[in-house]
Amino acid sequence: MRDYVITVNSTVDLPKEWLEERKVPVIPLKYTIDNETYTDMEGLSSKEFFGKLRDGKMATTSQINPEEARAQLEPFLKEGKDVLHLGFSSGLSGTYNSMRIAGEELKEEYPEAKIIIIDTLCACLGEGVLLYKALQQKASGKTIEETAKWVEENKLHICHNVTVADLFHLHRGGRISKASAVLGSVVQIKPIIHMDENGKLQVVGKERGRKKSLNKIVDMAVEQIKGWDNDIAMITHGDCQEDAEYVAKLVRERLGIGNILINNIGTVIGSHTGPGVVAVFVMGNKR
Repeated sequence: MRDYVITVNSTVDLPKEWLEERKVPVIPLKYTIDNETYTDMEGLSSKEFFGKLRDGKMATTSQINPEEARAQLEPFLKEGKDVLHLGFSSGLSGTYNSMRIAGEELKEEYPEAKIIIIDTLCACLGEGVLLYKALQQKASGKTIEETAKWVEENKLHICHNVTVADLFHLHRGGRISKASAVLGSVVQIKPIIHMDENGKLQVVGKERGRKKSLNKIVDMAVEQIKGWDNDIAMITHGDCQEDAEYVAKLVRERLGIGNILINNIGTVIGSHTGPGVVAVFVMGNKR
C-alpha cells in the first residue's frame, strides 16, 4: 500500500511547530497590509498584525491559484506518495476550487496516484480539529480512502462557535451580509456567529457585553457535544489571550474536556474577523 500525506491550507491556524511535529505540509494563502504582501504563517507576528488592524490599517487576502496548488502538491506524487488534502471552506474562499483543479490535472499525469481533495466546509481551528481527527485515523492504519470517507462523514460535525468584537471586518471582506453587520454595530452588542452546513458564516445571535458573549459560545458547545466524546477542544483568539483562557476554563468546567489547544487566529482569517475574535471548536451534533 502506498503511503499518503494529509495536507492542509494555512487557514488551519494551528501552531507551526504542531504541524511540523506531525509532518503535515501546509499550503499557504497570502495577505496584503500596508502595501506589503505576506505569506500566511510566515509573515507578521500576531501582535504586529493585529496592531496594524487596530491602527486602522486594512488587510486583504488572496486565494491560492491552481498553479500554486499544483506546485505544492506535485513533489509528494514524485516521491510516490498519495495525497489527501483537507481544504479551506469553499463557502469562504475560492482556494478549494483551485486545489480541486490542480488535483484533477495531476491525476491525469500521475494515473497511479490517489489524489483526494476535500472541501471541509470548515475554517480556522475547525479545520484544525478535523485534521487532528484525520491524523488519528491515519495513525490507526486507515487507508487514504477510509480516512477520506471518515472526514466526509464527520466534517459537518465540527462545530464553530464564534464571537467577535464587531462585524466591521467580516462585512468589509464580504463574509457576512450588510443587514447582519448593522445588527452588530450597536455599542456593546456582541455578535455570535457559527459556520453553517454550506461552510458560510452566519450571525445566529447577539449578547450585550463581552463576558456574556464568551459565556454564550461555551453554552452552544455544551449543547452540541451531548452524546459525543471529545478528546480535544480548540480555542482561537485575535490577540486577546485572557479571553481565550477564560473560555478554556469554562470548557474544562462545563464540557469536561481537559485537552485544550489555544492558538492565535492566523493572519488570513484574522484579516476578516479583526482583533478581539474568540472561538471554540468541538465535535458535536450537526451544525
